[in-house]
Amino acid sequence: MPRSAPQDPVLAGNKKAFHNYTVVEKFEAGIQLAGTEVKSCRDRAVQLGEGYVKIENDQALLYNVHIAVYGFGNRFNHEVKRPRRLLLHKREILKLAQTINTKGGALIPLKMYLKNGLVKLEIAYCIGKSHADQRETLRKREADMAIKRNLGKRD
Repeated sequence: MPRSAPQDPVLAGNKKAFHNYTVVEKFEAGIQLAGTEVKSCRDRAVQLGEGYVKIENDQALLYNVHIAVYGFGNRFNHEVKRPRRLLLHKREILKLAQTINTKGGALIPLKMYLKNGLVKLEIAYCIGKSHADQRETLRKREADMAIKRNLGKRD
């Protein structure tokens, strides 16, 4: 009997990524987790803010993501910030490695979510924004909000 779908499948998001980086291309990856890590993820005890992906020895590894210790895990608990292997096809890993080596940029985790009962990670190839670009993005967002407010008052 399949499990019922959760109301909100998104377990964690990385809002900082959209502020600091321009997202060029997104990828979906599985993630290799221990049992207590999965339970902590389902409790939404995940922080993606400082995370990044590195490609080493033809494997994609996720670094600096904090998955809290599971409360009932006792001696079987996991390390909080250990490197975790991402599950991607070989051709996807090679494509990402080639893109990073030629163009620069970074691989940043955007969100962690559930899909068919499995924990998935959305990663993106990103290029860093300068401070001027960040300010321009904020100005544009504020202008859009002002326009929406003014349109709402007319009705």
